[in-house]
Amino acid sequence: MSVPALETRRLDKTFGALRATTDVSFRLEQGARHALIGPNGAGKTTFINLLTGVLTPSSGDILLNGEGITALKRESRVRRGLVRTFQINQLFADLSVVESLALVIGERLGLGWTWFRNPGAISGIDREIADLVDDFGLDSVCDQPCGALPYGKQRLLEIALAVACRPKVLLLDEPAAGVPEADRKEVMTRLAALPADVSILLIEHDMDLVFNFANRISVLVAGALFAEGSVDDIIANPRVKEVYLGGASHG
Repeated sequence: MSVPALETRRLDKTFGALRATTDVSFRLEQGARHALIGPNGAGKTTFINLLTGVLTPSSGDILLNGEGITALKRESRVRRGLVRTFQINQLFADLSVVESLALVIGERLGLGWTWFRNPGAISGIDREIADLVDDFGLDSVCDQPCGALPYGKQRLLEIALAVACRPKVLLLDEPAAGVPEADRKEVMTRLAALPADVSILLIEHDMDLVFNFANRISVLVAGALFAEGSVDDIIANPRVKEVYLGGASHG
């Protein structure tokens, strides 16, 4: 069996008397398209915060490509290839799309903060920025400040910034949240085109997006893994229908 891209072993998190995450043993396989779903309050964001180092587990282990990262700070996890997006955009409102991408690429390359307004000054970075702008449909807004972008474009830019970090594992935390219906199809199309060698864990409430994107689904309920399997397995699972899908039929 191959080493998983990301793994947790009996991961627990307590806040006083509240047990937010309970004995979660989870595997994200290499190159996976894996979704994590569950009702509000299930502990999905807590789990992601544990994976990325925002929170420290009360017990248990986290491994990235077979190496323990439980004690690492969040920036060290990013340098090792564990990158996330957020439910609420974390953008530089006054910077343009190009400047934002240049800043992230410069940080990845260890170039500091002083050069990024002239990305073409560093060989190769302008080409990388152009490719990202093209890949995520940002050509028409590349010189606009991030704070002025339509919300759908903001979501696409945040994913582009994550990809600019050259992730090995990408955690997408509700990438379609707040996106108008007219723009949702573009987000789904761009997600489907993400690099095949990047292992992806998607946290999302939009079941159409989940069922079209993922090839494996885990269901979290009350901080514990409740069910796991293929899309067909999860759709057909009567317990999942009862606690989360509400008996709805999805194609």
